[in-house]
Amino acid sequence: MAHDMQALQERFTQRRRSCFVLGASGETGRALLRELLQRRLFSRVTLIGRRKMTFEDQAYENLVQEVVDFEKLDDFASAFEGHDVGFCCLGTTKAKAGTEGFIRVDHDYVLKSAQLAKAGGCSHFSLESSKGADKTSSFLYLKVKGQVEADIEELGFDRFSVFRPAVLLVDRQESRPSEWLARKFLAPVSYFFPTAMSIPITSVARSMVVNALVGGEKKVEILENKDIYNLAKLGENKSQK
Repeated sequence: MAHDMQALQERFTQRRRSCFVLGASGETGRALLRELLQRRLFSRVTLIGRRKMTFEDQAYENLVQEVVDFEKLDDFASAFEGHDVGFCCLGTTKAKAGTEGFIRVDHDYVLKSAQLAKAGGCSHFSLESSKGADKTSSFLYLKVKGQVEADIEELGFDRFSVFRPAVLLVDRQESRPSEWLARKFLAPVSYFFPTAMSIPITSVARSMVVNALVGGEKKVEILENKDIYNLAKLGENKSQK
């Protein structure tokens, strides 16, 4: 299928849609936000988070920021109202937050946010998950990722897009030694086999935006690493066949 990206962007922009971003302070979230602002697809972009973010670039001056308490999200339901598209990059690690904290963030916070978004009129919810996500997995990380996917699917969004990237290639601001070692090993592999075991975080962000732009016929779509890579490539140029 041929996609004229320039024409798609123009038609999408004319609809004057709005979106929100969860997890904009994280690596994927920051890359996603840059992509959104560069393309100027949405008439309003809202960041929902536990604290207000500061930006020096004027490109960020029209952002709307909603500060919420994720432990009392029902009290902040209005922050999730009036958005057409929701992008969720919210997450932490067991090492950083402990087992209970990891489950609370990656499952409970994400699911509750999705529930409020659905109630607030959001029709398309995009979730950054993980390669291998499976609610029956014996590995906690993959089990939690798979469970939240399944729980959000039950909410019945008009469109639910799940992104399952492999190892993310990015220089994180926070130190994660295991990821640093993985990047050193996978960087040369990814050069020759770009969809095998890893993907640049910028590609994940771009694919999430392009996916919202091009639309889709499936109510629920699972985008594996190769799908993410192909979508990102599609968005590199104004048009692609």
